[in-house]
Amino acid sequence: MAPRVTTGFPTGLPRPATDAGRRVAGGAVLLLAALLLLMVVRLPWAGDLGVHAAVLERLRTDLSHPGNPLVDAHTPSPYYSPWTVLLAVVAEATGARTFSVLRLAALVGLVLLVTGVRAFVVTFTRRAAAVPLALLCVLLLHGVRLFAWSGFPGLTSLCLSLAYPSTFALGLALHFLALLRRALGGRTEAARGLPVFLVLGALLACVLLSHQFTGAVAVLGAAAMLLGARPWPARTVWARAGAAGALTLVVLALWPYYPFFSLPGAGGLEDIHRPLYDHLAAKFCLVGLGVVALGARWWRDRRDPLVIFFLLGLAVFAAGGPSGHYSWGRILPAVLLPAQLALAIEVADAGADAFARRSRAVAPAAVAVTALALLAGAWTQAGALTYVLRDAALPPVLRDVHRIAPWPSFTWAARHVPKGATVMTDDYLALRMLPAYGPYTVAPAYPDFFLPDERRRREATRRYFDPATARAERLGILKEYGARWVVQRTGRSGLPKDDPALREAARGPGGLALFEVAEVGRGIVSARATAGGAR
Repeated sequence: MAPRVTTGFPTGLPRPATDAGRRVAGGAVLLLAALLLLMVVRLPWAGDLGVHAAVLERLRTDLSHPGNPLVDAHTPSPYYSPWTVLLAVVAEATGARTFSVLRLAALVGLVLLVTGVRAFVVTFTRRAAAVPLALLCVLLLHGVRLFAWSGFPGLTSLCLSLAYPSTFALGLALHFLALLRRALGGRTEAARGLPVFLVLGALLACVLLSHQFTGAVAVLGAAAMLLGARPWPARTVWARAGAAGALTLVVLALWPYYPFFSLPGAGGLEDIHRPLYDHLAAKFCLVGLGVVALGARWWRDRRDPLVIFFLLGLAVFAAGGPSGHYSWGRILPAVLLPAQLALAIEVADAGADAFARRSRAVAPAAVAVTALALLAGAWTQAGALTYVLRDAALPPVLRDVHRIAPWPSFTWAARHVPKGATVMTDDYLALRMLPAYGPYTVAPAYPDFFLPDERRRREATRRYFDPATARAERLGILKEYGARWVVQRTGRSGLPKDDPALREAARGPGGLALFEVAEVGRGIVSARATAGGAR
């Protein structure tokens, strides 16, 4: 009989190579954690931070009926989630500024994600090296083409989206899956009883309401944990899982801020998600090592939960492209995470088994190949260092790496525009950043299927900046939407800067300028706009 493998080692003997590898992986994780903690302070802005700040601004103005976060309209919004409502309550109770609360959200999201990875991994293995290696794989094991998207926990993505609800939801989802695994494997009634499953149902509802795409990942993960449970769950366990699912549905149906079950039929999301299906090999080639690890797990167990999780995610993702449902590409974390975690678990287990006189030929090769893949992933995302280091402080070899540059500040305009006032602009950055400070825009920066006149607003904005549009029509558009402010670039079509209806208020970078609509006495600005600007 082979000797039993233990996690400890006799005293007086040299520490094994696996322990040295664990220390190296742990040190790398600490460096990346330090970088991400600096992101909590810095909050680099190159994405959707503006809309999440706008959500807090609206909730702080009216917690029960905040209205649309981006335009002056009384509509529901899926951005109002249990997490954002809690953050707004904290903001009002403490008097903290919106961006300070977002830093708190970033810190909580980071802690939830790190502890969630740990909680989930330890349900599969107790190897000490598995957790730091899993964190490295989640952050770095993607591809050789830089890719960042909210809900995808790569290093660059996290640097830009730590404060987003998607990070909070993903961390909570991993804790949910870990708790489900423990409940399915519990040996006592208390460990797998109905109260535990009801908590699971409430957690799943919170994930789904906070970030719907991550919620879909969590649902597939829950199905995989149930289908891969050993022993096969008894009828009572299935009944309790059904009760948990019923509670989830009830919470979703009762959520007051938006009708959750209207989301599956919503359109307008496909075009912006089409890039998720482009350059897949370059963006995710390193995950192939994880697929090999999943193959090894499948060979040992045809119902391995990580394998089932991966296959369910892959099936949904594969169906999205040919059918034109590109938004289904947001399920990709259900493909990536099982592969990344499987690789970490397999390498950690192989290293420990090699020290116990098994897998001696496989372990060194697995560790070496994984290390090279992680280094390649780190090089691809090395541009994240520019968020905390000036170009002059970067090593010369890193100064030309591809990066996602932070956006310039819009405080130069925001300090002049009152909260609740409406701004006419078609500038890409202004649409996404100004609402963070409290103003509205005429057209929303993002697709909004709860806004009935979204298309009309976009068309009005297009007409306003169309060179062929007459002055009278432009003034009529400003009056119709109560737009008392205009942000436009020098030389851009629209009312010229010397038009008597405009008064220049501020100038910004890149030729941008802020104008106040000055013809109040001639009826250009409606009473609705005046009331909005006074809020």
